[in-house]
Amino acid sequence: MTVIPDETAELLETLIFTIRMIVESSARDKQRITNAYRDARSLVATLDLDGGSARPRILACLEYFNSYKDDDDVAAAGWMLTAIQERVAERNLYGWQKLQEIIDAAVHELHLSEKAFLH
Repeated sequence: MTVIPDETAELLETLIFTIRMIVESSARDKQRITNAYRDARSLVATLDLDGGSARPRILACLEYFNSYKDDDDVAAAGWMLTAIQERVAERNLYGWQKLQEIIDAAVHELHLSEKAFLH
């Protein structure tokens, strides 16, 4: 039996929760999540890595996530997805490739829902 390290298990659990928020949201809420995801991607693009660590990017996303979460705003999911994406992109996490596949599927879902919302 393979034992998944704690950080990977916690990220996977959070990622599944985030995806559930995306999938179960209305078209309007999915658009809010997509907009937040784009804002988060824009923000992290302006922040440098710290010696190869995405920690500054992750912390910035978590700050926004907490703000949206405190307001019970579904847009929090876009910020959390980006925070997880940044951690996985460091490529030093057990099972990061599988997590990346799941993240890619979530991002694809956001893009599909956005196309549907616009039409």
